[in-house]
Amino acid sequence: MDGKLCIMQFIDLSIPITNDVVSDPPVMRPQISYMTHDQTWEQIAMFFPGLTREDLPDGEGWAVEMLSLSTHNGTHMDAPWHYHSTTDGGASPAPSIDEAPLDLFFRPGVKLDFSDRPHGHVVSAAEVEAELARIGHDLQPFDIVLVQSGAVYGSDNFIDQGCGMGAEATLYLTERGVQVVGTDAWSWDAPFSHTAKRWAETRDPSIIWEGHKAGRIRPYYQIEKLTNLSAIPATGFTFSCFPVKIERASAGWIRAVALVED
Repeated sequence: MDGKLCIMQFIDLSIPITNDVVSDPPVMRPQISYMTHDQTWEQIAMFFPGLTREDLPDGEGWAVEMLSLSTHNGTHMDAPWHYHSTTDGGASPAPSIDEAPLDLFFRPGVKLDFSDRPHGHVVSAAEVEAELARIGHDLQPFDIVLVQSGAVYGSDNFIDQGCGMGAEATLYLTERGVQVVGTDAWSWDAPFSHTAKRWAETRDPSIIWEGHKAGRIRPYYQIEKLTNLSAIPATGFTFSCFPVKIERASAGWIRAVALVED
């Protein structure tokens, strides 16, 4: 002990679940209904027969919200079940989010910055290796790898922005013991709008959702729609990303937080 006080800075890397910012295609957008204190006194009265509004302080009830959500709204974690029904090359059933081992989700974090790549670019294993060399990091098993993709949450056409991680890059990470990854883009893969153009030219089905489908070979957990990655260093932080436990689900919402020693 050197007598120094360690001050930990908590950096929020999560986007909100909101009606007001478009971060999903129309078929997947969340819907939140807000009920305020002046609308809900009768909900309390249901539990207390004879209660009147005047009996409550200032005549106020409670605030409560009703949400219609996909498990893939907001900052969330995909389970291997999302990508395919099996993993380990078909040898094992793919786990759902409630089967995820919690010890994976509070680990050292590593940030790879590919934000200078064009939108739609598919990152290769060689690019991952070069970025690790640039930041001077030897990848360790159970490192959580976060990708700064160039997508900007809150801007127009968010779902079409950012680079994606291809199958080759994904397998490069999982071969080295990485089991949790994340991106600040809408998807770990390149945006569908860009991949669709390549598909129209090549008709090569292997390019469709290739980063996700790498989970058929080796299971991994994948975070999407992070934000604020520019605020964290490339290394030297701990990342917390525990998913909400939803039975048999393909994903769960997380509160993504980087813990950085100041």
